[in-house]
Amino acid sequence: MKFVIQKVTHASVTVDEQIIGNIGKGFLVLIGVAENDTREIADRLIKKLLGLRIFEDANGKTNLSLKDVDGSLLLVSQFTLYADCRKGNRPSFIKAGNPTLANELYEYIIKKCREEFPVETGSFGADMKVELLNDGPFTIILDSEELCS
Repeated sequence: MKFVIQKVTHASVTVDEQIIGNIGKGFLVLIGVAENDTREIADRLIKKLLGLRIFEDANGKTNLSLKDVDGSLLLVSQFTLYADCRKGNRPSFIKAGNPTLANELYEYIIKKCREEFPVETGSFGADMKVELLNDGPFTIILDSEELCS
């Protein structure tokens, strides 16, 4: 499982020219699911995501969490995080989880995050347009292969 976390001042997702998800200060999280991912793996990444202290405090140090700044989450599924570009110029996506598993885990992540924070979402499998203003820029990648091994 991979989470690409971008600290944003605002972000939105549009499908068919309609904004379906919109947040102010918080995290835009692109979520990729692999075939061997589980709820236990999701739980570990969610815990790390929600505890990240990457907002600046009064002294300019990245010391504040999402909760400390009353932030929100915009969660967007993105199977292309598992693109394999080693051979040729056309990526392979065979490492991405099958859509049924990926959607189940995406919905699970949304549910768990909503227990603590306001959450907006993209639309699983849709052609989405994502807009954001990355604050920093500040981008962090959480990869279960690194965190859960």
